[in-house]
Amino acid sequence: MLISLKVNNCFIYNTETEFTMRSDMRNKHFPSNVVSVNSTNVLKSAIIMGPNNVGKTNFVKCIDAVRGIMLNEGKRMVPNIFNADKNCEFAISFCDNSFEYSFELKYDFPKNDYIFEKFSKITYDVHKNKKETIILLRDTKNKEYICNTEDEEEKNAVISAMKVTAKNNLLIYLLDTSQFSVLSDIKDIITSFAKKIDIVDMNNIPMKKTIEMLKISDDKTQKIVNFIINADLYLENYQYLKAGNADNDIIKVLDPNGELNLQEKVLKCSETFMDQLHLFSTYKGLTVPSLTFDSTGTKKIACLASYVIDALENGRILVVDELDNSLHFKLVRAIIAMFNNELNTKAQLICTVHDITLLDCQKLFRKEQIWFAHKDMENAYLYSLSEFTAEKDGVRDTSDLVEKYKRGVFGALPEPDLFESLLEVQNNG
Repeated sequence: MLISLKVNNCFIYNTETEFTMRSDMRNKHFPSNVVSVNSTNVLKSAIIMGPNNVGKTNFVKCIDAVRGIMLNEGKRMVPNIFNADKNCEFAISFCDNSFEYSFELKYDFPKNDYIFEKFSKITYDVHKNKKETIILLRDTKNKEYICNTEDEEEKNAVISAMKVTAKNNLLIYLLDTSQFSVLSDIKDIITSFAKKIDIVDMNNIPMKKTIEMLKISDDKTQKIVNFIINADLYLENYQYLKAGNADNDIIKVLDPNGELNLQEKVLKCSETFMDQLHLFSTYKGLTVPSLTFDSTGTKKIACLASYVIDALENGRILVVDELDNSLHFKLVRAIIAMFNNELNTKAQLICTVHDITLLDCQKLFRKEQIWFAHKDMENAYLYSLSEFTAEKDGVRDTSDLVEKYKRGVFGALPEPDLFESLLEVQNNG
């Protein structure tokens, strides 16, 4: 599970910015929204709210870039364009069933060099005091190298390699890890975590994952179908039908002129377009092609269903940009509630939203689960509702958070002034 992500000089963020899923258990509110993993209390879900163009999507990009770097997918951090310093930094902490880990990187963007990387194991004593054990450190700027292994010969070999190996990738991808047990273990831990992260953009969500799961026809297939039906979309069934007319005949059924008039152009251009022709929805006993009969929201729910079910079943981390895009607010709340439920003990949901009704600490969230994105002429900010206290700001779990947000108590509130544009239009007319 993800515990925290700290970035500095990455994308829109030109100062150190930290997002954390740690929970403060001094607050007993909604204990089911928290899971305890190896002495660490981790939140099951979090939302990020704020105006347009303040960094919400950029934070998702940060997670995606970190994931790509950890999996050697060729992705890189991009420094803030207004910052003269072109070194990007990030630190990610996460936990599995056994331990908590921390992975830190510094990246020289112009040189395409990783000038610093550190992998540590985090443990806690009986008094909850934190201890960091550095397993691997490569600091090429300060010429500091650490390899923590009991095998002295392996330690010396790894340190010697760190001093002369290229810096254009992580050490675990530059050396043959099969020759070094400590590097092999680090690689397994890092890749195992990164592979559990799914990044979804609701503006361009692919149908491929759902289609592949519907083709299998097993228990998970039925779970996905039930999720779509239980979303209260008035569907009686949702299925992938292999038999029947050929693809060209199906197109004629959808549109007698042979031209598909789709709202979602991304669906028409998708690699899985021909597969989508075999998706059918059933209404009042009548089975019809999903591609042209279902609404945009229904199609997005069908796409999202496989990610949600897979996350809950296999303990994955689902990151969704604009979860509330084209979805009814009660459906969004229901999806979040699935992750917050006490039955979920291993999956996480992190999403950006615009729907202010989700600012709800009475029925849905703990304060530390709600985050705000804000930007001014100098910096971009990411901060938690938990920073607003009852003593200082009059913000309690029982407060009307929507009203306080509208009044600008939390910031992250746009102030559009389009009257000048109206005058220009009228004067030009």
